[in-house]
Amino acid sequence: MAFDDLRGIVPAPVLGRRPTGAGGESERHSVDALVARVAELQKKHRERLAREKLPGAPLLRDVVQLPHWPDFVRGVPNGFLRSALFGAIAKGRRRHMSGERVTTLDGLTIIYTGERLDQGDLDVLESLLHTVRLQALGVACSVTSYALLKLMGKTDTGKNRRVLHTCITRLKANAIEIKQDKWSYIGGLIDKAYKDSDTLGWVIVLNPELHTLFAADQFTLIDWNVRRALTGKSLAQWLHGFYASHAKPYPMRMETLLTLAGSEDESPSSGRQTLRKALDALTAASEAHGQPFSYDIRGDLVHVDKKPSDSQRRHLAKKADGLRKRHL
Repeated sequence: MAFDDLRGIVPAPVLGRRPTGAGGESERHSVDALVARVAELQKKHRERLAREKLPGAPLLRDVVQLPHWPDFVRGVPNGFLRSALFGAIAKGRRRHMSGERVTTLDGLTIIYTGERLDQGDLDVLESLLHTVRLQALGVACSVTSYALLKLMGKTDTGKNRRVLHTCITRLKANAIEIKQDKWSYIGGLIDKAYKDSDTLGWVIVLNPELHTLFAADQFTLIDWNVRRALTGKSLAQWLHGFYASHAKPYPMRMETLLTLAGSEDESPSSGRQTLRKALDALTAASEAHGQPFSYDIRGDLVHVDKKPSDSQRRHLAKKADGLRKRHL
């Protein structure tokens, strides 16, 4: 309920009351009383609306939204980050997949139909999710090419607009079946996409059921500054997302990481060299933006040490507490 909506509901003396005395204590109590009164009136207002929903009357609309994350991060479902769905693939002609199972970590299942997706496509999808998070899913969201390119840190040129158009088209022309933990989703990554004939801006609609992939502990907030610093380094971007989705990464074989990233390098030695360079780039970009990240390769295993986010630290603490209780 907006503040103006309270006029006529909140008694005028409450809204206009001035603190008495020279001290701030009376003022604080007045503010506390107003906050409590407003909360009470809002509750009564909701209860009245619920009581007055008569048979045949339109029901209040259930609004489905994505979580509201801050501007310096991007929210991404873990399934997108722990698989080869948005692969670190070479530029050029892309293979079309038809109902193929995508390489994923254990516990994930992704079946995909459409042209192969890469990290550039993920940049566009992240920007669309970032924009749409401010409103209800399933509702048309109008956004200009300029705004999307600016969100991605790109200049507004004809070439970049054409690339953006191609990515949005590719994200629309696909079908995905994904199951992560107990949550699943079947549909397209973009439900509808078209150009406004008057403004020539984009109108985007995302399926409301996408919210199932953003359940608690099922998505990761990606540091956008680090990802942007890795633009053009697709494997480093993939590694950044993959390790960001883990509170405490466990050692993984180099070959496994390359396969999960969707690498198309058929030479084992070349693949390992590319992986080392990507890890070096990720280390440098993370350090430059205050996100400590380091790695060590022992034999064929990649060991990573990183600073977990606040939510990941809470997850680790909760997990440790659960283990402790089970052993009591």
